[in-house]
Amino acid sequence: MSHTQHAETWKHLKAHLPQWVTESKAHTSDGQVASYIPELANAPADVLGICIMDTEGNISVAGESDFRFTLQSISKVFTLILALMDNGEEIVFSKVGMEPTGDDFNSMLKLELVEPGIPFNPLINAGAIAISSLIAGSDPKEQVERILHFFRDIAHNPSLEINQNVFRSESDTAHRNRSLAYFLKDNGVLDSEVDDVLYVYFSHCSIEVNCTDLARMALVLAHNGVDPIRNQRLIPRRFVQIAKTFMFTCGMYNASGEFAMNVGLPAKSGVSGSILTMVPGQYGIGLVGPALNRKGNSTAGVHLLGTLSKEFDWSLF
Repeated sequence: MSHTQHAETWKHLKAHLPQWVTESKAHTSDGQVASYIPELANAPADVLGICIMDTEGNISVAGESDFRFTLQSISKVFTLILALMDNGEEIVFSKVGMEPTGDDFNSMLKLELVEPGIPFNPLINAGAIAISSLIAGSDPKEQVERILHFFRDIAHNPSLEINQNVFRSESDTAHRNRSLAYFLKDNGVLDSEVDDVLYVYFSHCSIEVNCTDLARMALVLAHNGVDPIRNQRLIPRRFVQIAKTFMFTCGMYNASGEFAMNVGLPAKSGVSGSILTMVPGQYGIGLVGPALNRKGNSTAGVHLLGTLSKEFDWSLF
């Protein structure tokens, strides 16, 4: 895109984004806030906020873009990247597969039914738990510190922290995730102790951000691992390629195919109602709308991204 085209697009975007957010906000009533993690149930269902960031760090925001939320499953993209940086592809993909499941994100069905008993991909819960065990560190606290440092660097925000209330809420109610972890331990996928791995997993899911942080993280992925604002490579290109491929095939849970049809951008959602997506080479996008559809994705957020993709012809297909 030429500088003139970008200027025109950006002007149109800033002028109309508040209106599009208002229109999409009506769809918050179509969903419900996640309640299986009690702390997430406190989020207001009618919130919708977005931040779009360009290569120079200019932002276009609308709605409640300052609303704070935890990354939840979005964190899985970046722990996957860190695990790849720590271990390389061969080790990582000896523990997790590369295929979408078609099942719910917390399903354990295929772990038992399909050989060799490893999670189908790193973005379902079982896969992300396996990935959490691969983060380098002498103990779980050091692993979490390394994750937090990495996330702060990608978001260019040294103040990112773990929301301890959400962490405790996740840990206290995570019976399904404990079951998955023990199953993985029994299958030989986890070498570490279950409680240690889950401490790391719950911690990275509970890192708190806002839409601007998310857009900045997305911008690094949009530029294949380079932060274009600092002109600094943070992630090897190959590992971003792997992460974005998983985002296309598995990033929106078992609605990933539908999202690819209607929006056509690599994306990852979290049950906090957050979505990280990007226009490759151009924009990083972070949004939050806590009311979720049955597949676990933000109702208003998916609608808003569909509007933007059609308006600007952003689909990669």
